[in-house]
Amino acid sequence: MTAAFLVASAFLASAVEFVEALTIVLASGITRGWRSSLIGLGAATVALAVIVAVLGPALTLIPIDVLRLVVGGLLLAFGLQWLRKAILRASGYKALHDEDEIFARERAEAQSASSDTRAGLDWYGFTLSFKGVLLEGLEVAFIVLTFGSTQGSIGLAALGAAIALVLVAVVGVFVRAPLTRVPENTMKFAVGVMLTTFGTFWAVEGAGAHWPGDDASLPVVLLFVIALSLGSVALLRRRRLAFA
Repeated sequence: MTAAFLVASAFLASAVEFVEALTIVLASGITRGWRSSLIGLGAATVALAVIVAVLGPALTLIPIDVLRLVVGGLLLAFGLQWLRKAILRASGYKALHDEDEIFARERAEAQSASSDTRAGLDWYGFTLSFKGVLLEGLEVAFIVLTFGSTQGSIGLAALGAAIALVLVAVVGVFVRAPLTRVPENTMKFAVGVMLTTFGTFWAVEGAGAHWPGDDASLPVVLLFVIALSLGSVALLRRRRLAFA
């Protein structure tokens, strides 16, 4: 697998999570106050840094074949779930992901919540921001650690995630609104394809089998997953129109 492929995969997967985290932080900051929300974001970032610092070295102690089998299985489970939802959205069986709608819902819930001040902070705004960033950040940490550890390139995976973080953060600071122009549904489709591809590739290797040409087989697996996914979208679209 080329370095560019690893960086791009980590970038796309992380960008999706960062956009969702940004939506939550914006809703919290606008309705409950920026101080409490930003402190919640900072606290979640510190917690994530501790988790990564602990789990990162621990993964190096696991035999590579075992690691690839476990990680491959997990990525395959996550990837198929993302891909299933993306295919249903693309074929019209499931509503498209709408950051504006999510922002409005989070904002309405934050506005209706009662005021509870602790340690000088609006507790609802702090916890909303903290939980949102922590949950989305854990998925990013999982992506970076698993992608990087199985290929011995945590630095490259972290680079892709860092680029996504900086890009989303900069746009979010200037826009201060949900990133509705980001093609998130397309990104989620791409991420589902990539996670499924990597999961299949690593699970097979972890089980003791060998791909022809080793890493050179990865693009072939990717093309197969893309073709199968697009074929599923076309089939479901025809089925939906036939019964419309």
